[in-house]
Amino acid sequence: MNHFQSSSRLPLHVFLLVCLVSTSATAVEKIQVMALFANKAMLQIDGKQRLLRAGQRSPEGVLLVSADANGAVIEVDGKRDRYGLGSQVGGTFTQRRMAEVQIWADAKGSYNTVGSINGRMVDMLVDTGATSVAMSEVEARRLGIPYRVRGEKTGVRTASGFARAYSVTLDEVQVGELALQNVEAVVVEGNSPHRVLLGMSFLSRVKMEHKGALMVLQSKF
Repeated sequence: MNHFQSSSRLPLHVFLLVCLVSTSATAVEKIQVMALFANKAMLQIDGKQRLLRAGQRSPEGVLLVSADANGAVIEVDGKRDRYGLGSQVGGTFTQRRMAEVQIWADAKGSYNTVGSINGRMVDMLVDTGATSVAMSEVEARRLGIPYRVRGEKTGVRTASGFARAYSVTLDEVQVGELALQNVEAVVVEGNSPHRVLLGMSFLSRVKMEHKGALMVLQSKF
């Protein structure tokens, strides 16, 4: 008996179920983040604009997990990733443009940049010798970080010697398009360092490359 002929005699409800599964498995070819709001995002999915709320799935199967002014967490086929405004997914969901930041050295050979911590802008100094992101308690108070309440007492060695500090976890640290959540940091008592040190608790989670006086930071995934 011909197998293909016999399969055409499936009950109607089974046949409809097969068609539904086949339709839902259609791959999403292109996603672009058009606009960001609190718990909402405007996405362009295969040429169609979809305004999704957090927790809502589009007809194409794209799930908006969360969204804020800094980016949106999107899930397709069980894979989640964070995308900033204007980010575009082309071909397949996993083949997106890698987020990249370029930082040029100043006359002293230091790499200074502007970023944000928990959504608030800060001046940063890239410091590969620092084990974690580090800031003074003056800066921590400006950023609204409750280091004395939620932090753990510790100590750090600085150029001036030993200093008391508090170990904390930052909700988000962002430099350009690179945004990482749950980043370990220390808050040092006093007004030093005068600039936030972008240490290895952030740098070890991205790709870092030197090209002469240019430092390139790129997302790993």
